[in-house]
Amino acid sequence: MSGCVTIERGRGPEGRVAIVRFDRGDGLNALSPDAMRQLTDVARSFEDDADTSVVVLSGSATAFSAGFDLKDPEGRSRAEMDLGALRRHLKIGPRLTRAWHEVEQVTIAAIEGFCVGGGVALAVALDFRVMASDSHLRVPEIGLGMNMSWQSVPRMLHLIGPARTKQAVILADDRISATEAHDWGLVEEIAEPGQALARAMRLAEKIAAQPPMSVAMTKLTVNRLTHALDDLASHMDLDQFALAGFSDDHREGVDAFLQRRKPRFHGR
Repeated sequence: MSGCVTIERGRGPEGRVAIVRFDRGDGLNALSPDAMRQLTDVARSFEDDADTSVVVLSGSATAFSAGFDLKDPEGRSRAEMDLGALRRHLKIGPRLTRAWHEVEQVTIAAIEGFCVGGGVALAVALDFRVMASDSHLRVPEIGLGMNMSWQSVPRMLHLIGPARTKQAVILADDRISATEAHDWGLVEEIAEPGQALARAMRLAEKIAAQPPMSVAMTKLTVNRLTHALDDLASHMDLDQFALAGFSDDHREGVDAFLQRRKPRFHGR
């Protein structure tokens, strides 16, 4: 695929592993609306792919993703949208994470560098996460006067429980190291720096050597049982995000981020 997302199919045992690389070439790998659409289309491209059992998603060598691109012109245009247009535009993010969550193949995130905000939302939509030991995660949305959305809160809750989910989301400035993420259960494996993709591929090859249909059915069963109530629990996070976007605290949070200063929130 052209753009910032590429696919390599036919890797691993019997060619049953695919690698999806997301790299904007700018060191940040932020999720612009266009990048999110590309990643969504790639996830959906595996729907009828009977030859692939495992999909490994990697970012660049320095960043899995810096999260939503606050400087992207299309993203910035949200400030001028009416509520109806805003609600439609805000569906791009949850559509992305849902597409990856629903991929029938087993999915593995290979994380180097930093994984922030929407990058975390994308990573927890996958089945497994492999993280380089010098990498970190961060969920900055509350620090920007927003809520954590894209239906990621219930996904994090299943992985790490209520207290750790609150800690990760509410303490927005805190970095979560690879060791902490592993201890919490947010990632499954830690790799040497620069080796996250190689370690993810070793895991992918083990999975790909198993009977494909049995693997797919097992994943579907586990996901259906685990996430049965997630839509009920998180259907409102898009509207919460839209509501927060009209707050003074959101404007202050974004302005402070862009101006590289500490925000001052007033609950308005």
